[in-house]
Amino acid sequence: MLPSFQESVDGDDRELESSEEGGGLSDERKLERSNNSYYCLYGYQSCRLQQGVDSDDGSPCSAAAETPSSDDFSLSLVDTNLPAEAEAELRSFIARHLAKGAFFEGMGNIASVELSIPESQVGCYYCLLEPEKHAEMASSESSICSLDYVVCFLGGSEKGLELFRHELDRYTQDLKINLDAKPDDLETCVQPLLRPWFEDSVCPIQRVVQLFQEKLAFVLHAALSYTSVEVKESDERTKKDINSFLRAASLQGLVQEATMTSLCMAMNEEQCKSVVVDCSGPQPQFHNAGSNKFCEEWTQVFLNGSEGGNPFLFRQILENFKLKAIQDINNLKRFIQQAEMNHYALFKCYLFLKNCGSGDVLLKIVKVEHAEMQEAKNKENI
Repeated sequence: MLPSFQESVDGDDRELESSEEGGGLSDERKLERSNNSYYCLYGYQSCRLQQGVDSDDGSPCSAAAETPSSDDFSLSLVDTNLPAEAEAELRSFIARHLAKGAFFEGMGNIASVELSIPESQVGCYYCLLEPEKHAEMASSESSICSLDYVVCFLGGSEKGLELFRHELDRYTQDLKINLDAKPDDLETCVQPLLRPWFEDSVCPIQRVVQLFQEKLAFVLHAALSYTSVEVKESDERTKKDINSFLRAASLQGLVQEATMTSLCMAMNEEQCKSVVVDCSGPQPQFHNAGSNKFCEEWTQVFLNGSEGGNPFLFRQILENFKLKAIQDINNLKRFIQQAEMNHYALFKCYLFLKNCGSGDVLLKIVKVEHAEMQEAKNKENI
């Protein structure tokens, strides 16, 4: 039996609040814990033989693929806002994982670490960055000592940071682009990106909720219906925040990619107009926007979550919103399938569409998926 609307709202939220805040904390302490963030950038120098002797089958054997020992690399601090004792503890944590070979270039990891900071235990995102010129050097047949980087972002809990893995991966890639462009000018090109990581990666969803308030339903509806959104007369950060929210609210990855593409095309052909957000006045104004009961109910959930001020909670609510949308899509498809042989199931399908609050969007999604299935069958017949 699927969870009710309220159960889908409350379940993961309570678990996240528990993991983020701990029991028995005052409201002020909870807010402090959710918003404190740290960063650390290390220079990682590893000495390795790039091309070794041939293996038994005649193929080249690369020593770089072997698990490094602590004697094969060194870590040097580039920049951090951690206290000295906590930084030393983090460096020890990173060194242990490097020695185990648990790092892969460009692939972020998330773990929980205990440091000498007020939070004691905190979530840590860490990623190895290898500048492009070093990657080119790695192809030469010689033993080299290359300078790579390890970036660490710390804040919230391990589960909280997991919700923002994609955002942190993108943010880290922006760091890498700057490292590639000006590797000798870290102070002006890289360090300014380290300090605001939490504001830029974790807080956009919270800021969008606070900006739009009741009008958030229009944004949720646009994301659910794959309608493009155009932001006018806004500052760069507001535009990035709205785009980040739409990206996070999208059902991409939860429905088939072909369905998403076809649905975007169908929406554009049907509506011919993007939703326009005009930020020129004191309050943002929407044009060509739509909404439904489903999005309005979830808007109230977001607004209720504003009282705690926890940015991780907003992301969990957004994930619950997407989960409920997928559950409704699957329910509708099951009712339609049953209705092919059962007239009572057809009536149940009607009642579901009438009461779910998002029948306008669900019908379009299912219609597109059905058309794709028919097209695929026709191709098979040919």
